[in-house]
Amino acid sequence: MARSHNSFATPQGTQGSPESFGGVHDPTFFHDGCGVAFVARLDGQPIHETVDRALVALDRLEHRGATGADESTGDGAGIMIGIPHEFLQMRVTEIDSRPAELPPPGRLAVAVCFLARDPAGGTELTQARIAELVTEAGHTPIGWRDVPVDETACGEIARAAAPQIRQLFIAAGDDIADETEFERSLFVIRRRAERELSPKVTFPSMSCRTLVYKGMLTGPQVPQFYPDLRDQSLLSTFAIVHSRFSTNTAPSWELAQPLRLIAHNGEINTVRGNVNWMRAREAVLASDTLGDDLDDCLPLIDDSGFDSGAFDRAFELMVIGGRSLPHAMMMMIPAAWEGRGDDVPAALEGFYRYHGRLVEPWDGPAAIAFSDGRTVGAMLDRNGLRPGRWTITRDGWVCLGSESGIFTVEPDKVARMGRLEPAQLFVVDLETGLVRTGGEVEAAVADAAPYGEWYAEGKLGVRELPDPESTIQPTEPLLKRQLAFGYTQEDLRTLLAPLLRDGREPTGSMGNDLSLAVFSDFRPSLYSYFKQRFAQVTNPAIDSVREQIVMSLRTDIGPQGNLMSEEPQVVRHVELSQPILTDFELERLRRNPFGALHPTTIDITWSLANGEDGLELALDRIREQALEALHEDTTLLVLSDRATGPDRVPIPSLLACSTVHHALVREGTRLRAALVVESGEPREIHHLAALIGYGATAINPYLMLETMTLLDEPTVGLDGPLADASERAIEGISKGLLKILSKMGISTIRSYRGAQIFEIIGLDEGLVEEHFTGTPSRLGGIGLGELAAEALDRHARAYPTEHGMALAEHVEQARLAAASGGLLPQGGVYRWRRDGEKHMWDPETISALQHAARSTDGSGQRSYEEFSRLVNEENSSHALLRGLLELRESDVPYEVDEVEEASEIVKRFSTGGMSLGALSPEAHETLAIAMNRIGASSNSGEGGEDSRRNSPDPNGDQRRSRIRQIASGRFGVDIDYLSRADQIQIKIAQGAKPGEGGQLPGHKVDDYIGALRYALPGTELISPPPHHDIYSIEDLKQLIYDLRAANPTAGVSVKLAAESGVGTVAVGCVKAGADHLVIAGHDGGTGASPLSSIQGAGIPWEIGLAETQQALLDS
Repeated sequence: MARSHNSFATPQGTQGSPESFGGVHDPTFFHDGCGVAFVARLDGQPIHETVDRALVALDRLEHRGATGADESTGDGAGIMIGIPHEFLQMRVTEIDSRPAELPPPGRLAVAVCFLARDPAGGTELTQARIAELVTEAGHTPIGWRDVPVDETACGEIARAAAPQIRQLFIAAGDDIADETEFERSLFVIRRRAERELSPKVTFPSMSCRTLVYKGMLTGPQVPQFYPDLRDQSLLSTFAIVHSRFSTNTAPSWELAQPLRLIAHNGEINTVRGNVNWMRAREAVLASDTLGDDLDDCLPLIDDSGFDSGAFDRAFELMVIGGRSLPHAMMMMIPAAWEGRGDDVPAALEGFYRYHGRLVEPWDGPAAIAFSDGRTVGAMLDRNGLRPGRWTITRDGWVCLGSESGIFTVEPDKVARMGRLEPAQLFVVDLETGLVRTGGEVEAAVADAAPYGEWYAEGKLGVRELPDPESTIQPTEPLLKRQLAFGYTQEDLRTLLAPLLRDGREPTGSMGNDLSLAVFSDFRPSLYSYFKQRFAQVTNPAIDSVREQIVMSLRTDIGPQGNLMSEEPQVVRHVELSQPILTDFELERLRRNPFGALHPTTIDITWSLANGEDGLELALDRIREQALEALHEDTTLLVLSDRATGPDRVPIPSLLACSTVHHALVREGTRLRAALVVESGEPREIHHLAALIGYGATAINPYLMLETMTLLDEPTVGLDGPLADASERAIEGISKGLLKILSKMGISTIRSYRGAQIFEIIGLDEGLVEEHFTGTPSRLGGIGLGELAAEALDRHARAYPTEHGMALAEHVEQARLAAASGGLLPQGGVYRWRRDGEKHMWDPETISALQHAARSTDGSGQRSYEEFSRLVNEENSSHALLRGLLELRESDVPYEVDEVEEASEIVKRFSTGGMSLGALSPEAHETLAIAMNRIGASSNSGEGGEDSRRNSPDPNGDQRRSRIRQIASGRFGVDIDYLSRADQIQIKIAQGAKPGEGGQLPGHKVDDYIGALRYALPGTELISPPPHHDIYSIEDLKQLIYDLRAANPTAGVSVKLAAESGVGTVAVGCVKAGADHLVIAGHDGGTGASPLSSIQGAGIPWEIGLAETQQALLDS
């Protein structure tokens, strides 16, 4: 099948497809920044002052919440309290059944129901079915109460979307022994109702211990909307409050918090992977406490994309299953123990190692308050990227919140105060009044069982396995195998040699001027269609060098245990320090003699005789073989393309890996085995990250490692031989993997594995839906047929048989390759080559532009017109996405005076933000003069600007940059710099290296540049990946406020990079006070960036701009 650019079409119904949600803005991309707090009485006495104090705190958290276009409609706010039994007893006349009295505390539960309004009478049917489910569980539905509300207290949008809010009172059945058993039964009832009746009803709470009031409200509106909360007879021992700042603004009462057990401020960056793994676990879950009822509770998590909701449900399952709240929290948000060495107590390390075999970290910046009515507490993420401050008073109060000042406490009443530290628990026992923090809770949980011993019984190190007698030896020459997998000379010289020489990923500059993979005529690998996603604004990136202590590549090879079990579960596994295996290590795993692993190898090649159809047949085969292997107790599944040869064509390794991973997840057997990819195709760090992102436990990139060990010394750039080539290569790969994880703010490879934190550009909807399920893909493209044809093309270059030539799409190219002796092609991805990939900046266009700029004889205009023609032709020849667009001509001509003046149009033009230092002073000033002359704007970049440029030159020219940029390093930023700006731009990300900071080599930092940047000459200046004062959307709001104080007349701009979800982030930026947004594309320029970022991260600005526009209109 020939590649056709006409196949680049819009998909129908894929997650992320325009038709499924009306555009490229997908409402499932949730981002939140919020405020949380709790207050409790240490004497255990329920009083109304607890509620009052919590509501005051909620009011003071208003700045951490937000509103949309309707400023009276909040993003969400709410409160959780204990069951106010006396208050409810006084309200029995409001219950439709008019009971004489209610059951005693512990025997009474209240289900708070958000019922969809249905004029046709559906609401009554829903209520009747809920009551039936209660009765079927052996309890008594006492009756319904309409929760009093004042709808005038909320905004118009909130009012229009408001559900009917009712409370169902439930009496515990006679066979219920205690509150714990009652809570468990209520959980099962709720899950049955949610599965059967959603979306007709949602349950903010259904409990015998807690009660939730929440909605699409601002903090101050909550007590106004719910009169119950102002009633002095409403008493509680504790209260948790939450104010939501959501960058998704669709009306949604059910997404307000608190949820059933938690109130969450932050982001779960790994939620896609966490949800996938939770689904994979469902088939092997077993619980003594829930028994057969567990099946009625599954599937546990839906596809809403609501990270807080997914966390709450997984957390709730573990608590209902018998674990304490602190225990479950420590499992889901483990501390960064791997890099702390002997500082971690042995028992605690054992706890984390053991439970790491059961569940991967839910990673991302988070402050979580939690309660089940008996315990209230809070915890921060492993990096401590959200605030949490606590105070204990002498008169018996304990309070904790997102910041100081939300609770009024007289200084002389403070007994103790402090702040939460990374992954630290703060827990209050509401029954005893005991407060524990500072590691006390963690130590108690870790000491509850010999977790370290349990883990050690099943663990083997890869070096503990005996050496194999031999490794698999290739039967085909190296060059032929390289050709079959698409290697180029550029791969060897530009990627592999620097990685081997320097022990780190090579860097490049100037951005990505290649066409998209789907437009290429040179059969790019499947990996080229996958773009890395990254953190911006709502969650920070991590500095993988300076914050390496919180990061880990530790990998376990083997099956996983039952999440619900708290037993030794001695499961044999092999521990690796990182996920890249040498040939020797893989053979150790394959041939282990201890029965630690039961390996099966599946061939991921197909017969050349089957042609293009062979790819689909092979995918069906490997899927069936994988399922069959796991049913036969395989615990190590190896996908291998070593059979590649004259008659065998390799399946793209990412396609094979993801196909098998998703098949096993759907079957419910994925946790029974580790998935190892043994492939000759991956040779870039981006390739390896993609394999892990789509489920690979570990990878043996055998051809990459073999090629690197055989590189000659001149190619590597060394004078003599390099010892331990494989180890040095793996060291560089590990650094590169940490860098990719850090861009998304993810700390551990276990959280990244299976998380699919990529976006696809240029693949067919059906291909994505079946083989890369859940990955955003918004533009359609090529399918299996084209991928098969391109694999056959590569194969024909290596093995130019007559049959192979007949199957190849580019027959002539294959014949030329054969005639040249099968030499590796030049490449042309990272540097222009005459017969290589198309580049926007080629010698012809650069020559025309240079001549136009330098000409003094009047020919410059003609040269510029030639330059314009060349660029436009490149656009329209499918080099760029916008080349597919055509301008629509108006049917009615406009008069000249109806058209905007050119002088007004150019005011919207600006230069890119290249800093003084990246550019010479002469170039930087020339750009400013030129833009000022035409009334446009130049952008200073992030390196500051000489104050002498604020004054006009004698001829009237202005050298001042109207746009002054602030980046994460704050180089050159002072009050003079800010006060002279027409616009202040906060650079969150740049397209060429999103999730990373700027970098200026030391040799460029002379006396002049050093003085402007307040740095010593000769010092390499590196901006950190995140702004260290922007860890959330509300932090951005604070920075914008501060910048307005510094320069009240300047507009504030926020620069974002295009990726799926940028629209929701952009909405949050506008709600935070931004006047202007910039969406940078993946082709943006840079002074220095890892090559995997330049080529593998970000998407075209055209998609990001369209998504942002649609998201802003939706808000």
